[in-house]
Amino acid sequence: MSSLKIRNVLPSDLDRVTEIEVACFPAAEAASKDAFKDRISVFPKGFFIAELDNEIIGFINGGATDKSHIEDEFFKTMKLHKDSGENLVIFGLDVHPKYQRKGFAKKLMLHFIEEAKKSGRKKVLLTCKEHLIGYYEQFGYVNEGVSQSEHGGAKWYDMYIDLL
Repeated sequence: MSSLKIRNVLPSDLDRVTEIEVACFPAAEAASKDAFKDRISVFPKGFFIAELDNEIIGFINGGATDKSHIEDEFFKTMKLHKDSGENLVIFGLDVHPKYQRKGFAKKLMLHFIEEAKKSGRKKVLLTCKEHLIGYYEQFGYVNEGVSQSEHGGAKWYDMYIDLL
C-alpha cells in the first residue's frame, strides 16, 4: 500500500513544483519558476512536498509576516517575508490533477497548520476563490470577505485560522 510522505522542499524539487503549479493554476495566477526558487531559498521550512511512491504529487508553500492579510507583492517576491513573523501565509496548495480528490491536499493543509502551531505562530492566512471557501472552513478558517488582492485578475477572499 502506498503511503504519503510529507517533507520539506529541496532545491532539486524546483522543476517538478513548477510543473504542478502550471497544471493547477491559470497562467495569470501561477507562480513562476523564479518565484519558487526564491521561496525555496528564503523559507524552505514553510514549503512542504507531498510524495507518493517517491513521486512528488503536490505541495503547500508560504511565508511569514506580521501583517493580517496577504499583499499581492508577496506572491511575486519574498522581500515581504519576515522569518520571525507572527503569522504564516499560504501562497498555494497544489495537488497534481491526477491525484486530486483523494485527500492529499487535506493532509498537506493539516501538516502546514501543525507546523505553524509548532513554530509559535498566531494565525495562518490565505486567499481563495469563492468556490473554495467551504473547503477551507472545514479546517477552521474564517472567511473575512472579498480580498483587496488583484492577483491574476481574479476575485479572492481573505481567510484566516487562529492557532492560539
